[in-house]
Amino acid sequence: MPKTKSVLQTSQPRVARGTSKHQLRAELLLTIIRTLARCDTVDAVIAQLVDILCAELGAERCTIFLNDARTQELYARILQGEALREIRILNSRGIAGHVFTTGENLIVHDVYADKRFEPSVDMRTGFVTESILCVPITTAKDEIIGVAQALNKIAGRFTEADEELLVAIATQASVVFENMLFAEDIQRNRHQEMEFLNLVTNVTSEIDLKVVLHKVVSEVTRMLNADRSTLFLNDEKTHELFTEVGVGLGATQIRLPNHLGIAGTVFTTGETINLPHAYADMRFNPATDKTTGYFTRSLLCVPVSNKSGKIIGVTQALNKVGGPFTPEDEARLHAFTAQIAVALENAKLFNDVENMKNYNESMLESMSNAVMTLDENGKIVTCNAAGLRIMRTPPDAILQRQAHDFFSGTNAWMLEKLHRVEDTQLPDTIIDAEMQFAGEKVSVNVTVLPLRSIEHKKLGSMIMMEDISNEKRMKSTMSQYMDAALVDQVLESGHDVLSGKSVISTILFSDIRSFTTLSEELSAPGTVALLNEYFTIMVDCIQRHGGMLDKFIGDGIMAAFGIPVAHDDDEDRAVRAAIDMIKALLAWNVERLAQGKKPVNMGIGLNTDEVVSGNIGSPKRMDYTLIGDGVNVAARLESACKEFAARILIGENTYRKLRGTYRIREVDLVVVKGKTEPVVVYEVLDYYTDETFPNLMEVVGYFKDGLQKYRVRQWDSASTAFQTALRLNPHDKLSQIYIERCGYLKANPPEADWQGVWIMQSK
Repeated sequence: MPKTKSVLQTSQPRVARGTSKHQLRAELLLTIIRTLARCDTVDAVIAQLVDILCAELGAERCTIFLNDARTQELYARILQGEALREIRILNSRGIAGHVFTTGENLIVHDVYADKRFEPSVDMRTGFVTESILCVPITTAKDEIIGVAQALNKIAGRFTEADEELLVAIATQASVVFENMLFAEDIQRNRHQEMEFLNLVTNVTSEIDLKVVLHKVVSEVTRMLNADRSTLFLNDEKTHELFTEVGVGLGATQIRLPNHLGIAGTVFTTGETINLPHAYADMRFNPATDKTTGYFTRSLLCVPVSNKSGKIIGVTQALNKVGGPFTPEDEARLHAFTAQIAVALENAKLFNDVENMKNYNESMLESMSNAVMTLDENGKIVTCNAAGLRIMRTPPDAILQRQAHDFFSGTNAWMLEKLHRVEDTQLPDTIIDAEMQFAGEKVSVNVTVLPLRSIEHKKLGSMIMMEDISNEKRMKSTMSQYMDAALVDQVLESGHDVLSGKSVISTILFSDIRSFTTLSEELSAPGTVALLNEYFTIMVDCIQRHGGMLDKFIGDGIMAAFGIPVAHDDDEDRAVRAAIDMIKALLAWNVERLAQGKKPVNMGIGLNTDEVVSGNIGSPKRMDYTLIGDGVNVAARLESACKEFAARILIGENTYRKLRGTYRIREVDLVVVKGKTEPVVVYEVLDYYTDETFPNLMEVVGYFKDGLQKYRVRQWDSASTAFQTALRLNPHDKLSQIYIERCGYLKANPPEADWQGVWIMQSK
């Protein structure tokens, strides 16, 4: 590589003999300042200046470090091949940091003998530094804006003359740098302002709350260069902060008390919190990190206030890329939230109105009673689905018709009721009235209500009809013997639902442990009383989550989710029901122990599969139930709870279809009794507390590691992982089981084709 020529050699005419040293220096500096002034960007200035310094100082390499006041870093751009690489160091570290902070000039002839030298830069660039000449770049106002350094004098050592020359050049270059950096700041600020204006315009153009929330958190994340962000709004009814969406969190709704944690503190005090180290602050709650597996480093949280100054929520950004959040970030986030607060409040109001409208419409459509409204002129304005069904009429035959046209003939008595309510503005009710629609007689209870505005202006009237005909009487009777949802489907579908069909369902089996021993200590009435109380608690948990009780089998329960009415989240409903059953059992045991009674324990098995549902039995005795392989596997999983010392076990089909987040660990790959193919079994742990299962997530992690090593026959490593899990929770019986298995299999190695499958011998 040819040596770079001096500026005086390339840009100036030959200097006359007798020209003084000071004149030469002045001409050199003048040439340099002219050369740098022709550059358009800071990068171009740096490139030109580096070439000039290398030539004039006879150095192998020169570097210009400028200070980034926002990050407190010195940054330099180094050309490697055709790529421009940026290096950043703290402005207080290394020789460059020392010169920047002290303002001293430094000549170091052996850098590796100087403790201030940072060898990491050499390791990153591949360059070997031997000696350094380093001086500050100082403006006319004595403000240090960076440092200039020359590395490895080609001939001899750096001298005081080199130092004087570098100081002079750096001083001249500071003028250009100061102007260039000022221009770049102006350009960057202008760009940020335009971008900010576009962000605000983009957000405030929406009125749908979910869309607004999504846009806000997306823009905050991008604007602050954060890893995640969330916008919480206050729910005044529940005193909770909620969000519909968070960048990095998916579309899950999150709710938390509006006075707890960092978000709650900001909401209640109205003060901004900027934490460079979240875990160092006592107000930070690490529970969410433990649940999600996310690690929060830095956090910025600001209040969101409406135009009247009322705080309506908080905006939170997590983990600034490249360091902590700066005061500039705080200012930008404050300005942004102030601008979009009106849009948020409008969207929230619109959302509340829409929710109320949808709630009212859903409530009316879901009602089994007919509801219709009439305006002040007697025109029928609305009629819900139940009304159309009861009156056997399509919408176009009743809506926008006058009441006296629709209620005619045998139904004309309804007009008298309407006139009386309009005159008196008092409700009127008639019990077990007979009406006729489409040639069919219908028995109904009728209530007519006046409709009035807030100013008590007449708006019309409302008619409510309760069908008490044979269908309703039959439904009331049948509901005493089977699930109400099943009754609805039977009545709507005739006997088709009873004739048998294949459906995907999640089956739940539960069973009391050692019930025979428990019942032997009780009298017959005592046993019946215990079962009745137990079944009442368990069935409430099942039905609360939309499950259908299939049957009681001795002290066991069989239930199904997804039959006869399917939901999108039947697997989650089943898991939540099982968790509630265990929690309810533990609470019941506290009461039993206080009464001097023995506690009750149980196991639960869940499996999702295709089953056959229908009315099965003989003409004398029929029973609506479920059969199939999926039912059998659920029963085997319930039994497997005893073998694995677990309370809730679920099959692979159930696990893969779960939508919610639960604390679950894989237990084993098992061939259950009566099956040939193995199934993956998982244990649900959400009913545990920190007291009943300490260090839960850490135990799950070590257990998972042990299970992986166990399946590749690394018995000692697997046993060590399980022992670590057991030390974290000495009551984790499953870890103890695997420790014993590892010892047995080490002494009795399995066959070569062993895939880690455990064959259950019990049902």
